[in-house]
Amino acid sequence: MATLRHFLQFNDCSRAEIDYLFTRARWIKDRLRQGHYHHSLGGKTLAMIFEKSSTRTRVSFETGMGQLGGNVLCLSGNDLQLARGETIEDTARVMSRMVDIVMIRTFAQTMVETFAAHSRVPIINGLTNEYHPCQILADIYTFVEHRGPITGKTVVWIGDPNNVFYTWLQAADLLDFKVHLSSPAGYPVDETRITAGERARLETFADPLDAARDAALVTTDVWISMGFEAENERRRQAFQHWQVNAKLMKLAAADAVFMHCLPAHRGEEVTDEVIDGPQSLVWDEAENRMHAQKALLEFLLIGKV
Repeated sequence: MATLRHFLQFNDCSRAEIDYLFTRARWIKDRLRQGHYHHSLGGKTLAMIFEKSSTRTRVSFETGMGQLGGNVLCLSGNDLQLARGETIEDTARVMSRMVDIVMIRTFAQTMVETFAAHSRVPIINGLTNEYHPCQILADIYTFVEHRGPITGKTVVWIGDPNNVFYTWLQAADLLDFKVHLSSPAGYPVDETRITAGERARLETFADPLDAARDAALVTTDVWISMGFEAENERRRQAFQHWQVNAKLMKLAAADAVFMHCLPAHRGEEVTDEVIDGPQSLVWDEAENRMHAQKALLEFLLIGKV
């Protein structure tokens, strides 16, 4: 039995552990492509709690756990007594006596932290308003798979500094690479949310074209994240010049790649020419959510294999 560990933020793992997860994900992925199912988690049960909707998170965790030989429970907030006032603490105490690991996709980071503090089993953050560590685990694994180590490289984030962006900053501090950010006026970095180490890895640019110069990886997200729908028109106006298009990609390094956590709003934050183009890794990136998370599930439940 592995020591109780959680994955609530990217830096809950050490650099050596992240490197191990990448190595393990590659092995698991290669074995699957050779037709070998690897049932390391037979008899284990993953419970998934969704208070925010999902495509990639649900499909990748549910399919991945099944491929590892385990069982899955998929629960919405309305399926649980949380909807009728049971506390997070009591829900965690009960569920962690019945299942082996829990993935939660919710609003506040404090929810997953409170759940973890009262759980007997590992808790995985499947997305909160503050962080999205499983996404960045898959994104960096995808970069390593195609371009080698990310250490010393530059990642450029175009657009809103959201939960995915802040997780990129955590990864940059842990794995020693740089992050360039370009966002419209009025959408700055929240300096209270970043450490001195993360700040040292970050450079901000008023012009997205300047931010993209010589970058190894260009990435973005929708202009209107979940929870900000009331700001639709204001955000569309503010972000209209923060689009990843062919002109911007040409300023990045010759072998630069493009990523997007999806879903994409084509014609807004990214053009069809880029997302469907030769530099785009978004479909490998989406698939690799499953492989990276399988390595994570194994690691949290049974340790290094």
